[in-house]
This record gives sequence, structure tokens and C-alpha cells, in this order.
Amino acid sequence: MPKQVDHEERRRRIADAVCALIDEQGLEAVSLRDVAARAEVSMGAVQRCFRSKDEMLRFALAHIGHQVTARARTRLLAAPAQSPASTVGHLAHEIALLQTHQRAQARVWLAFLAAAAVNPALADDLRGSYTDLEALLTRLIADAGDLPDPAAEARTLLALADGLTAHVLIGHRTPEEAERLLHAHLARLWR
Repeated sequence: MPKQVDHEERRRRIADAVCALIDEQGLEAVSLRDVAARAEVSMGAVQRCFRSKDEMLRFALAHIGHQVTARARTRLLAAPAQSPASTVGHLAHEIALLQTHQRAQARVWLAFLAAAAVNPALADDLRGSYTDLEALLTRLIADAGDLPDPAAEARTLLALADGLTAHVLIGHRTPEEAERLLHAHLARLWR
């Protein structure tokens, strides 16, 4: 009897291999051959899952986004927030990728962000992710307080979280400093 292959599981495994290679060597080092070797599948299996390298990269980018979203959801379910404002804070901390265990995801996310500056398809995918995050943050901020422009606050918070991610990765800020900056911004938001 032929072996059954879970196509989606294989695609996720390949995406994990792409992300590991990006984390170790940068986006430019990702090749189909290296991805296949890292995922422990044949090059043919990679090519059956993805029609092109660009499609594979776009899937890996979405995969990272899903992981961050799932981790945020898990955090919110495991330790329910005491208020809508603290829900916003928990989500902002997850988006910022400041913790040591999030460093690999942060490096991969920023590699994709840099590539998106010259790759319209990746830029389109990232704009979609940011639009979804802004919409979620806008709803949460609107629920949390009587602020005049929740959408503007959501845009600012998302930009701050992204900026802090970059600052921590290059060593301009420590994770602790970045956490304090994010916390101070959130505290000012609810005054």
C-alpha cells in the first residue's frame, strides 16, 4: 500500500526548514537544494509542494505570521487579561518579538521585511499581515478605552513594536529596555 503523505504537514515542514536557513544564513542563502536537505525531503517533494522559490518563501512568511498569532492566542488563553487594556499589552508584547526564545522568528521576520522592499509579492503579503494586525489592535484599543482615534493608536503601537524588534536584534536596545519602552507607551495610552 502506498505511503500517505500529508501535503500540508510537508509544506509546514519545508517552511520550518526555510525559516531555519534564513535564521542561520539570511534570506539570500535559501536554495531549493538546501531547503530539501534541511527538511529531509527530496528536491522533487519541495517542487511538488511549491511551484517556485517565490511561492515557497511566501508560504514561509505566512507560516511565521501564523506562529506568532498562535503564540499570542495561547498566551491570552493561558493567562487571561484582567482588562481589555492588558489584552492590548499582551498582544503588543507578542508582536514585538522581544523575548530570547523569539529571536529566531524576529530575525526571519525582519529578513522578509527587508526582502519585501524589492519584492512586490512579499510586500503585498506583509501589507496584508499588517492590515490584519492593525484591525485587531484597533478593535481591542476601541474596547479598552475612550480614545479619540483607536486606529491611529493601533498604527503607532504596531510601528513601535516593529521598531523595537529591530532595535533589540541589532543590539541598540536590550530586551529589558525595549519592554520598558513598550510598557511606558501602553501606560501613557490608558491615562
